Amino acid sequence: MKKMIFLLALVAISFSAFTQSDPAAKKILDQMKSDFDNHQSTSIDFQLIIEIPEQAEEKQNGSIIQSGEKYQINLDQQSIYCDGSSVWIHLKENKEVQISDYDGDESGELMSPRDIMKIYESGEYEYALMNEQKENGKSVKQIEFTPIDKDSEYFKMRMTIYANSLQLKRVKVFAKDGSRFTMKVNNIEFDKKYDSGTFTFDASKHPEVHIEDLRF
Repeated sequence: MKKMIFLLALVAISFSAFTQSDPAAKKILDQMKSDFDNHQSTSIDFQLIIEIPEQAEEKQNGSIIQSGEKYQINLDQQSIYCDGSSVWIHLKENKEVQISDYDGDESGELMSPRDIMKIYESGEYEYALMNEQKENGKSVKQIEFTPIDKDSEYFKMRMTIYANSLQLKRVKVFAKDGSRFTMKVNNIEFDKKYDSGTFTFDASKHPEVHIEDLRF
């Protein structure tokens, strides 16, 4: 669960201003942040590829919708909703929903992609722009992130971006246990309108689920 959410954080709706920086990489990230900040909402469709040693490769289709503090993350096995006040985690196979308070300032909890990106503001990662290359006839740039903490369960993360448009193409996380988590971006749309129900769990549509309310 945490690995999936951490990976989703890397395609956050805004990119933070990192402190340990390669100037060339920082210039690209600043431009991407500026582009995202100019939009009221962002929707991303993606494929998540999970590779764990001695297990069959797993592929899931997913989506992220974010508008301000509100967001929805949808995967094959689980969905997460946040209306800026509460967070609903729908564990589909377990037929269970957990509700908790949303606190954008509380680190270490399941928060929006934008909030999770705050981990970078602490300067816990170094990053550098790699050589430009071709993929399917298109030029791409790659930025690699390395955790400063040697005890981190990840040893690197790689973000692949289209060189001309600076649109996100792919993010890959490399774990020390040999696991790999890849998010391939299929489509990005901006400024779509969403009603408030998009960001809350509608229990009336899922009468089969058990709801555990952990809010104070």
